[in-house]
Amino acid sequence: MHAAESIGFPSVQRGRTFGQLTDLDNKYSFVIPAYYRHMRFGLCSSRILCVRVCAVSFLRVCGVKTTVSMPKRAKKNEEAVDGETGNGAEPAKKEKKGKEPEAPILYEDPPDKMTSKDGRAANMKITSWNVDGLRAWVKKKGLDWVRKEDPDVLCLQETKCAEKALPSEITGMPEYPHKYWAGSEDKEGYSGVAMLCKTEPLNVTYGIGKEEHDKEGRVITAEFPSFFLVTAYVPNASRGLVRLDYRKTWDVDFRAYLSGLDQRKPLVLCGDLNVAHQEIDLKNPKGNRKNAGFTPEEREGFTKLLEAGFTDSFRELYPEQAYAYTFWTYMMNARGKNVGWRLDYFLLSSALLPGLCDSKIRNTAMGSDHCPITLHLAV
Repeated sequence: MHAAESIGFPSVQRGRTFGQLTDLDNKYSFVIPAYYRHMRFGLCSSRILCVRVCAVSFLRVCGVKTTVSMPKRAKKNEEAVDGETGNGAEPAKKEKKGKEPEAPILYEDPPDKMTSKDGRAANMKITSWNVDGLRAWVKKKGLDWVRKEDPDVLCLQETKCAEKALPSEITGMPEYPHKYWAGSEDKEGYSGVAMLCKTEPLNVTYGIGKEEHDKEGRVITAEFPSFFLVTAYVPNASRGLVRLDYRKTWDVDFRAYLSGLDQRKPLVLCGDLNVAHQEIDLKNPKGNRKNAGFTPEEREGFTKLLEAGFTDSFRELYPEQAYAYTFWTYMMNARGKNVGWRLDYFLLSSALLPGLCDSKIRNTAMGSDHCPITLHLAV
């Protein structure tokens, strides 16, 4: 039995096309015209498509050849005929216009100011740099930059290197005959600070007098004739803020230590203080309010340090300067896009402010996820 007959339709002759169907038995003449009546009355395209598919499927079941083609969508405002434009040229393909990325706003370190507000010439140059691993930094030619910068004192943070494992390239530097190191007692390759001096300090101490802090090797203090120099690697509140409570304790104890020194002699504090104080000090403040380095607690701790009589030297000279950062994560090309944080500082006792000449961010110096900062001071 023919397939059409199995569902209640008389047989049709095989080999006929859709257009020849009207030549068939009159019993079938109503089928196709019914479909075309729907098409002529302009039903929606989806219904027309459904009707055509049904018609073709039925004819194939009946063994009739079908040569129906689906209509192509018409182009809007089509001016070309047979694939040619009016001037005989090939029609141009439309290009997708994607959103162009915004060009990053970069900070340009201005020329160094070598005279203080009271007219004195700078005679002390201090550089601070979180090197994110001393041995890797040396391999990245960090010392080449140091020799060009040529500071009187070089302070380093996050050295992650025990004194016994220090690279000979730095221990043998003749430019800095007086070198001082502090490292973690409990964790090798963790924390650590260093101070390299051209002139021997009067005295050098390590830590802040609190065992819970000092065992991590975060502070070196050098006494010079007219000031103390303190370099510090302040503890991070860590991912998930698991050390935020410890950081709050540190802030209180460290502020007390600095205030005690300031009573004896004015001081310069430099290093990675692990906080962006104001919204201007990082690229994305709104998205980082609950992240380490920009929590209300850490920012409040920094505010209290300023209220204790210390001044952020960079903001003193450049209060409205945006996009001036010292740290960029290695991920997502953050440094190339200048998506960063200002975490590294020079803070001064109020007695040293008249001698402030300049506070620099050397953001083009490579070798770490931080860049170096330099202070020019008249003492």
